[in-house]
Amino acid sequence: MMYDVNIMPLALVKLRFPLSGTLRLCGAAALLASLAACGSSGKGGGGTPGSSVAQRGTYKVGQPYKIDGVTYTPQETFTLSETGTASWYGPGFHGKSTANGERYDQADRTAAHRTLQMPAIVRVTNLENGRSTVVRVNDRGPFARSRVIDLSRTAAEEIDMVGKGTARVRVDQLQAESLAVKEVALSGGGPAEQQQAVAQLASGKRSVPAPPPVPAPAPAPVAVPPPPVMQASYEPPPGPAAPAQTVYAPPPRTGTPFGAPRSASGDAPPTIASLSATTATTTPSSQLNGFFVQVGAFSTQENAEKQRGAVRSYGNPEISQGSANGRDVYRVRLGPYTTPDAAGIVADRLKRSGYGDARVVAE
Repeated sequence: MMYDVNIMPLALVKLRFPLSGTLRLCGAAALLASLAACGSSGKGGGGTPGSSVAQRGTYKVGQPYKIDGVTYTPQETFTLSETGTASWYGPGFHGKSTANGERYDQADRTAAHRTLQMPAIVRVTNLENGRSTVVRVNDRGPFARSRVIDLSRTAAEEIDMVGKGTARVRVDQLQAESLAVKEVALSGGGPAEQQQAVAQLASGKRSVPAPPPVPAPAPAPVAVPPPPVMQASYEPPPGPAAPAQTVYAPPPRTGTPFGAPRSASGDAPPTIASLSATTATTTPSSQLNGFFVQVGAFSTQENAEKQRGAVRSYGNPEISQGSANGRDVYRVRLGPYTTPDAAGIVADRLKRSGYGDARVVAE
């Protein structure tokens, strides 16, 4: 089953500098140097891993989609800036298709984003050590809570987050570079041509694309003047004064005018205070039916606890005890998820991060 949740081909830019570094000055040489190792190289720039077949470029924004009850709306933008958690793809996805039809190569500097157009160029800065890399977005994901971007292995190595698995990052879209790869992709240029355009832009050999026009603000509504007040020209002749009229005043009421509100049964409905005082009850996930992602089965609880701690960033793992072939086993599972697709996405993420035994189970 294929999910629109993948990432990355292409090598782009190797930048390692503190947050105060200047991208244009430091990046030109790295951009040009990286061209020799990416695109349609023998590392899987096209077709299948290890082939040298060039890939044709496509430009894609996409329609809104829903994953595990959350709706994501892709949109074209050139000024994105956000902060959150980054994760990375392991070798389990090497050579498979990304969301825009390319082939993922873990040696390239690429990434997956939930809503950015594909391709787009972003700088990812590890806020824990100041290291940065520039990647080309060509896939959708990640969908775990608080994650904002998934990086290829090479990109993750450049900001020193492979061992830890995740890192707190800032994602800044590069406007000129994103406009350049859009232009190339719309003309049918593949990853190699897109990378070449970015390198030319960094070295000054390519003119900076004009930014998209800013839509003019809607004109303010013009207030309609009130109709003129017509003055009557007739005045009645003077006559005897009209007799004074007595104004009726009802006697003052006491108590509540309409009484306290009642339900159909005659009981007073609950108040906001009484509702807020009600304690909600929750059911442990182990007692719920649904789909789970199992990341391992162990003969000792100690090993299961270690695995549980290792995958805690992917959700809320729990340990359930069972038996297999007459022996006690301790299973580590995440979930439950409402659909097999939602569980499958998490299982894929785990596999790409090195947990090859991750699989979807139903209960």
